[in-house]
Amino acid sequence: MKIVYCINGTYNSGGMERVLANKVNFLTNFGYDVTIITCDQRGLNHFFKINENVKHIDLGINYVTTVDKNIITKSAAYFYKQAIHKQRLASELIKLKADVVVSMYDNDAAFLYKINDGSKKILEIHFSRFKRLQYNRTGILGYIDKYRSKLDFDLVQKYAKFIVLTKEDKSYWGDLTNIEVIPNSNSFETDKITNPHQKQVIAVGRYDYQKGFEDLINSWKAVHKLHPTWKLAIFGNGPLKDNLQLLIDQLALSSVVELCPSVKNIEEEYLKSSILAMTSKYEGLPMVLLEAQVCGLALVSYTCKCGPKDIITDGVNGKLVSEGNIQEFSDKLITLIENEQLRTQMGIAAKENSKNYKEELVMHRWVNLFQQIISKN
Repeated sequence: MKIVYCINGTYNSGGMERVLANKVNFLTNFGYDVTIITCDQRGLNHFFKINENVKHIDLGINYVTTVDKNIITKSAAYFYKQAIHKQRLASELIKLKADVVVSMYDNDAAFLYKINDGSKKILEIHFSRFKRLQYNRTGILGYIDKYRSKLDFDLVQKYAKFIVLTKEDKSYWGDLTNIEVIPNSNSFETDKITNPHQKQVIAVGRYDYQKGFEDLINSWKAVHKLHPTWKLAIFGNGPLKDNLQLLIDQLALSSVVELCPSVKNIEEEYLKSSILAMTSKYEGLPMVLLEAQVCGLALVSYTCKCGPKDIITDGVNGKLVSEGNIQEFSDKLITLIENEQLRTQMGIAAKENSKNYKEELVMHRWVNLFQQIISKN
């Protein structure tokens, strides 16, 4: 079977890029012919290791070059680039003669279903139904977000299958006939489990608006007052790094809160910690929660849309916190810090729950889906 994945690029260290790398590696080892088509790779290397048998084509559209322009220039450039994108993608797909083409809901999603190359088209979303509204933009951009959010509902129905990551998100889309839930799988497996004695909390993600690390840093002020020997390590990179470091300095936390660069072997860093903290404003199905579970960490997370409520059973493998409630976040971190037995129990429960997200289980759901849709006339 020939499978094509369409994504903006594979050079970022994000969860979607990690998920894609794991998927194409599995499918290639399973015997499938797999191609990744990017539009904004710009000659950069894959961040995550991808099997050498996976083919890669970049279309050279480069939407990213106009991201900082004013709204008029950006809009004009976007529509022009969309036309070129559709033309170049159609040309490649007609040559490839794939059985299935999967969009990761990037810039190709608006037109991929219109390309008549003989393949079945699947759309998979790595955020939630409300992903555009969660940017909280105002003015013209806010209006555009609302308008495009309404269009999303019609768009997803154009595809043979529309895949969401959580039961929670599925409930927000209504009674679509083509919708299915397939979660992300664990990005790695290990027999190791973290030592709950370790006095470190870990957070992982891009330093941007979505991840809400300013809330986590602010919550640490109360944690540090009661438990000055505990440390917080935040792994990532992104545009808000300087802002976050300034906040750390202003709160006099630079000796216990560290912004660490992204690493490819994040497993080693999880195993140096005993608690995972996540303060995201929105997600799809957070890879950091899945990864931390595999390593047996207790989890503390905002109840953002979507994912935490699918993964965390409050009081069993972690603690859920009302979104935006910094005081509650501090309190629940302190509860776990002060109760090593509870941390241990939650870590064991998290490790057990991680078995539900094993790669083989999840990927066979994808294989069954591919076989199902190509068998239909």
